[in-house]
Amino acid sequence: MRFLKGHGTENDFVILPDPDGELDLSGSTVARICDRRAGIGADGVLRVVRAKLSPEVSEQAGEAEWFMDYRNADGSMAEMCGNGMRVFARYLVEAGLAEPGEFAVATRGGLRRVRLDVSGDVTVDMGKPVVHGRSLTTVAGQDYEGLHVDMGNPHLACAIGDPVTQLDLTHQPGFDPGIFPGGVNIELFNAVGPARAVMRVYERGSGETRSCGTGAIATAVAAAALCEETTGTWTIEVPGGTLGVTLDERTSYLSGPAVIVADGELRLAE
Repeated sequence: MRFLKGHGTENDFVILPDPDGELDLSGSTVARICDRRAGIGADGVLRVVRAKLSPEVSEQAGEAEWFMDYRNADGSMAEMCGNGMRVFARYLVEAGLAEPGEFAVATRGGLRRVRLDVSGDVTVDMGKPVVHGRSLTTVAGQDYEGLHVDMGNPHLACAIGDPVTQLDLTHQPGFDPGIFPGGVNIELFNAVGPARAVMRVYERGSGETRSCGTGAIATAVAAAALCEETTGTWTIEVPGGTLGVTLDERTSYLSGPAVIVADGELRLAE
């Protein structure tokens, strides 16, 4: 099985080219690939397959040639991944499967348009965030209130007074399963200046990761709400680097670096 490895602000992914939809990619196989000791190691897997060959997104095939079939590190399927989308787009261009510039990609969370900038950054139109109200998470016995933001996948973005660098995120934070029956990505952030926040994230199905693109947008939405704003440009600092988020009345944009670091042949013992 041919693979590539890439990351966006150290949110890392194994890329599996499968243009003709021939791979039978089970959840257990994904989990083995993502194992950092027995596999390659990653926060998730990006399967590259033609949209027209994928029944779950076939209605998007008229506008997007490629489907980003994203799987979490535990093998579960996910609707969307912002950093994964930037790495996916970088791969398509470097592999000659898409022209540099702007193009669309199909996802379970809907069609997403991407643009490769001359700076090397990749910008993704992530769609309009949908705010559903407030809820609580519990981290090491401490409750934090946050904003429930839907980015095609569910988020709970919590502005907190405690330094996020000191939080223990080795275990799944608590959340209300009545509100998030399928789990939730949990962001905890400190607002550290005008339009700037420091964020950590516990991703559904992957644990704490070095970055989360959709989580950065959810954090920007929650940070803006603190100032009673809904639009503007935010800088989100994550353990793996820095992401830019722009919110306008129509949609949201995520910008940041994306690099391919390795390729090879994957051998998994049965």
